[in-house]
Amino acid sequence: MVHIEKYMLEMMDTYLKPIDTNWQPSDFLPDSTSDTFYQDIRILRDNAKDLSYDLVAVLIGDTITEEALPTYESWLAMVQGPSMKEDGGWMKWNRHWTAEENRHGDLLNKYLYLSGRVDMRQMEISTQYLIADGFDIGTGHDPYRNFIYTSFQEMATNISHRRVASLAKKDGDTLLSRMCGVIASDEARHAKAYKDFMNRIFEVDPNEAMLAFEDMMRQKIVMPAHFLREVGLKIGQTFGHFTDAAQRLGVYTAIDYVEIMQQLIVDWKIEGMRDLNEAGEKARDYIMALPSRLLRVAERMKNPTIDYKFSWIAG
Repeated sequence: MVHIEKYMLEMMDTYLKPIDTNWQPSDFLPDSTSDTFYQDIRILRDNAKDLSYDLVAVLIGDTITEEALPTYESWLAMVQGPSMKEDGGWMKWNRHWTAEENRHGDLLNKYLYLSGRVDMRQMEISTQYLIADGFDIGTGHDPYRNFIYTSFQEMATNISHRRVASLAKKDGDTLLSRMCGVIASDEARHAKAYKDFMNRIFEVDPNEAMLAFEDMMRQKIVMPAHFLREVGLKIGQTFGHFTDAAQRLGVYTAIDYVEIMQQLIVDWKIEGMRDLNEAGEKARDYIMALPSRLLRVAERMKNPTIDYKFSWIAG
């Protein structure tokens, strides 16, 4: 991590945009200082009326996930090693990455508040629960496992936001489509960054990186919203219903999980990696065989049909 810190600092301007010229939530939302503010809100609400129930549920779940950003920043800040000192390069990356991500929850939260489709108090309770409950993604304080996780997760959120954008456009809400589109673009850029950093790690320390990749694949990537819940429910009880809605819509599916894994194998050139010891070779063999096995399972899965009513959705 110390070794690739210099490279990361050189690449920061490629993977993170200048703050002064970056998009902000107010670029998309009705301007409260404008004479047309109330008219603009009516148009926003009219366009949100036709969004499907499942799409609103997925959008709320995505928003809550984005709003739980304090958990993710503190989790990355706990990574151990001399490279993670407060005034070091990696902590600079962590703060700037967090600052870019912070806009996502702000934008979606304000849109949902104005849309008239959401019981905001119930959603806010779920957000507070998700931050208060915390989560264990199985990475410990190991930077390799953390960056494997973020590479996977940023790719997954890119897929989810991109498909919500497409469905919103189909339902006639072009504003929501644009918003989710710019968020997806951020996630794609962040995914590229973390994948690039892991590529450098594989070059310097291939065996330990391979073992970390194997370990994360064995225990499966746990989504940040894994502990999602509503009032009166236990930790994680709402997550299954949220993922059911995403699976029904095709926003994020079991097949997407496998395809992300396959893409990481290609991007990190796992199959042709040299200079591995016996443990590294065994880890590589496990990783290479896993996607086809999981794909067979994913293809047999049927779309869930349980009709669940979320407390978040008004009416």
